[in-house]
Amino acid sequence: MKKWNFYTSKEIKPEGWLKKQLEIQKNGLSGNLDKMWRDVKDSAWIGGEAEGWERVPYWLDGFIPLAYLLEDADMIARAKKYIDAIVANQKPDGWICPCSDEDRATYDTWAIMLISKVLVVYYECSGDERIPKVVFDVLKNFYDLLKEEKIKLFGWGKYRWFETFIAINFVKERFDPEWLYDFAKIIAEQGQDYNEVTKLWERPLNHWKFDTHIVNLGMMLKAEAVSHDILGEEYSDNAQKLYDILYKYNGTPVELFTGDECLSGLSPIQGTELCSVVEQMYSYEHLFAATGDRKWAEKLEVIAYNALPATISEDMWTHQYLQMSNQMACITFPGRSLFRTNNSEAHLFGLEPHYGCCTANFNQGWPKFALSAFMHSENEIISSMLLPSQLSCEKADISLDTEYPFTNKLTYTVNAKEDFEFAVRIPSFAKNLSVDGKGEKTANLSFSFKKGEKRTIVIEFETDPVIEKRPHGLNSVKCGSLVFSLPVSYEKKMHEYERHGVERKFPYCDYELSPTSEWSFGLASDKIEIERNSISSSAFCESAPAVVAKVKVKKINWGYEDGFDTVCAKIPESVKAQSDEIEAEFIPYGCAKLRMTELPFAE
Repeated sequence: MKKWNFYTSKEIKPEGWLKKQLEIQKNGLSGNLDKMWRDVKDSAWIGGEAEGWERVPYWLDGFIPLAYLLEDADMIARAKKYIDAIVANQKPDGWICPCSDEDRATYDTWAIMLISKVLVVYYECSGDERIPKVVFDVLKNFYDLLKEEKIKLFGWGKYRWFETFIAINFVKERFDPEWLYDFAKIIAEQGQDYNEVTKLWERPLNHWKFDTHIVNLGMMLKAEAVSHDILGEEYSDNAQKLYDILYKYNGTPVELFTGDECLSGLSPIQGTELCSVVEQMYSYEHLFAATGDRKWAEKLEVIAYNALPATISEDMWTHQYLQMSNQMACITFPGRSLFRTNNSEAHLFGLEPHYGCCTANFNQGWPKFALSAFMHSENEIISSMLLPSQLSCEKADISLDTEYPFTNKLTYTVNAKEDFEFAVRIPSFAKNLSVDGKGEKTANLSFSFKKGEKRTIVIEFETDPVIEKRPHGLNSVKCGSLVFSLPVSYEKKMHEYERHGVERKFPYCDYELSPTSEWSFGLASDKIEIERNSISSSAFCESAPAVVAKVKVKKINWGYEDGFDTVCAKIPESVKAQSDEIEAEFIPYGCAKLRMTELPFAE
């Protein structure tokens, strides 16, 4: 097992399409929530009267690395304003959350876990020397209260106990106090063991439970990776066992698990919550760092390049609470909700459809993914995620010029400051690999550099399109890490209004998307042609995608789900062809806001 360490925003800088993606995020909701959204602008965390639990920490968890990756002085100052207020309000005993002393026993400690993680993120970005002691005091107070049984883990804290270990490992590395080991043990013992509830994952129910809550499960996958060292346990790859069960009974074509809001089975018209998308990404980032196993990096790629951009508008001013694989409309359901425990608006694009947790939490997705571009271990550096970016560290300056995953060419420019080994993670699906024009048989690429050596490395490979079988006789189209969907054209209906004191107005209003093109098709051939274009205004541009898949289809009678006229049926009513072959352009799932992703073969 190979362990890698993360670099920080001081060492990694985004380039190319990735930098553009972060700039779009900065100019959208992420960069403006503190100016217009009550739960951040007037939060109890900074002395206001609005929500004082998870939403400000969620927002800061993405806003902070976004600010530092883009070196935006205004955003950095605004992040510091929030951190300064939070630190200033810390009690003498270390308690940091905005609640009264008498309310501590009923205050869900998930917020302590989350803010301690955020403080670690802030330190790694800013180097603010106040922060290690602040985090130390937060955890020591948390430990004392648990040890003295004045509080205990319950609710969200019980089911997200492993999140504490981001800060625990931070304190261990810098202080290594004896009490920390007992604290880690108490947290693990009071936390939920998900191995005990896996039977609940096999059959979806219209019943809300912590054990099947999709965000808890996305977070949970990294539990062993972040906790086994300090707990003195041997790593067992328990995440793979749990992943296999989740995916077998709830998997989607883009490496998600359905959950609207709890596990929802294998239907292509059940949804997946956006919070779980970014939390699953974060888990895979830590799983790859802890193990070096490229399977986690490949799962991370698929989510990042498909599920994340699909459920956020191109300008990043609006997002969905839930995305669906087969999503031929995003219109409020005129009666009972299709979703198991979420309301009829959860799939709309808006400011805070259904709940506002995703409004705050989706911000971490792209910045933390960017920070996974390079990792290091002893005398080795790895290009872990093939993202256009620059690394400047003690050992070397390395830049990667690429439009991956839209093309399969990687150009590295390396300037060695010391002797070191440089590894490049090549995906398992890569074919006809070449380095500097010469064929390469091994995918485990490694290059030795001597101090003062400068070199350019050009790596190229091919990816073949494939048809992947899905449940219910359906299929999806995939090439490399990109999943392709049949896009559905649409009209947007804008809604500006106020509800519960929260105003929606352009550009952060709500939108319904009504289909204006045919969507009822089946595949007519397994022959797929990939056509690659240059990246236009953004990497996930819907009107001008960087890559398309030309697929032969035929019209079929798909039909609607019983009781709905804006939701396609889970399974087509008939797969008998109703037209001759038509050549359709499938576009990346991440580009298509309305789409059909899981299709049958037409007979």
